[in-house]
Amino acid sequence: MHQLTPANQAEEAGLGPALEDLRSARALVVDANPTSRSILRGILIDLGVKAEKVRQAGRYSEARSELEHHQYDIVLCDYHFQETTQTGADLVDELRLANLLPYTTVFIMVTSEASYGRVAEAAEFALDSYLLKPHNHNNLARRLAAARHRKMALSDIFQALQEEDYQLAANLCQARFDTRAEYWVYAARIGGELMLRLGRHDDARKLFEALDATKALPWARLGIARAQLDGGNVAPARRTLESLIVDNPSYADAYDVMGRALFQSGDFEQAFETYKKAVEVTPSSVSRLQKLGMLAFHMGKKEEAAKALQRAATLGGMSSMFDYQSLVLLALHHFEHKDGKELQKCVNQLMQAHQKAPRSTRLRRMYEVLNILSLMLQRQVAEVVRRVKNLPREFATPDFDMEAAGNVMSLLIRLSNSELELPDAEMWITRLAQRFCISKAMTDMFCMISSTNTRYQDLVREAYAHIMDIAGQTLARCKTGDVSGALQDLLRHAEQTSNIKLIDLTDMVLQRYRSHLTSPELEIRVLALRKKYGRLPPPAVEQPAKAGSAA
Repeated sequence: MHQLTPANQAEEAGLGPALEDLRSARALVVDANPTSRSILRGILIDLGVKAEKVRQAGRYSEARSELEHHQYDIVLCDYHFQETTQTGADLVDELRLANLLPYTTVFIMVTSEASYGRVAEAAEFALDSYLLKPHNHNNLARRLAAARHRKMALSDIFQALQEEDYQLAANLCQARFDTRAEYWVYAARIGGELMLRLGRHDDARKLFEALDATKALPWARLGIARAQLDGGNVAPARRTLESLIVDNPSYADAYDVMGRALFQSGDFEQAFETYKKAVEVTPSSVSRLQKLGMLAFHMGKKEEAAKALQRAATLGGMSSMFDYQSLVLLALHHFEHKDGKELQKCVNQLMQAHQKAPRSTRLRRMYEVLNILSLMLQRQVAEVVRRVKNLPREFATPDFDMEAAGNVMSLLIRLSNSELELPDAEMWITRLAQRFCISKAMTDMFCMISSTNTRYQDLVREAYAHIMDIAGQTLARCKTGDVSGALQDLLRHAEQTSNIKLIDLTDMVLQRYRSHLTSPELEIRVLALRKKYGRLPPPAVEQPAKAGSAA
């Protein structure tokens, strides 16, 4: 077969500049077979990539590490890996879910006819192209040229993303969609994602609806559901997702969002089954195993939780995609089974993670909880009591979140079940509940956490009832005209509890009854409270935070 030069390839494809200069490009070739890696590397060099800028990886974990820690312009990845059941599609899925796959990277999957269907599915939402075996120089050149041409056509959008000007990037995507310019569908998808991130739920929904009407793409319908859910319209989101799953029963992303919708509705059993289905569809997904394991743990499905979390740790323990909250829950499991050896392994892993990120408040708190568990198993009671008494100092700090609260509550419950008397434990449980019981779903979650201690469970319910009473009394007093007095009392409770529901309510009352207030003092206090505690914190179990990040 006649072999084309890079310039002739670009000219033949009608994509001129796309392959004219690859000298500055960084490329990664991922293939378990050394001969295949060498062939693909040779083709890239022939196309103009400098030899020293082409790196190779033969194992799944090696490829994942490369893509976590380095940015590449071109990735050629084989679908199959010999040492693991994980595939190239799993790798793309992990990178995408962890936001580690830059829009500017050209990712091409190399596959055989046998796995074409799975790769075609992946191409629907994450790949730039795919290359069927047996591949040759010219086929790869055309695929690469077409993918790079798209990157060039959308360069203004990618430039805005690189500069973190997400509003501009979203507007550029919208403009390309409105004018049906080149690659308008691809741009619209990026725009919809950005609008969701920016809280422009209605704009995102309208964009995804327009896309869905054009091509009925599964990811467009999923975008509609996400916009509905993020906008607080849970019931319509569930209907959209139910329809999507019926039509696309292997669409793992749809199960992710459905699980979130069910979780927010307080339907934990259905959420668990939905996350379980997502894991069945993608059994090697670290993030989905963790979602399933975390929810299962707090629902009391301890053995299922341990199985999922341990598999997540095995598959992703050395990856930044692994959430160290999984280690906390595994440690709690080992404590209950009095398995000091396995508990210490969790302690050591967290210690190493904290040493690598010494400024991470999140990891420090996790490590302290595990240390206390280990000390208790060793019956060092005095040291346990001393350390536990230090924990409440952080209960009211802005970065102390639901995850941290759940971990402390889990710790206190296990210490109580181990017959350790802590006179202030009930007060601490009440403080945590009064801050973080912001909805019925969250209250039910904390009740599940405390299911083995009925007294603590009652304290959680009483705390939520107290918060709801304060909210109801405030609104009732405002209707009778006592706006200033109601706001004064509401602010006092909000400042005492740091409960975001009460903080939101102070803001709402202030905006609605501003004309009834004569003193600027109340507004100053409300703004200070809002600035200190910010937005509503996300549920700790429902979406694990990025590993090693500060809370």
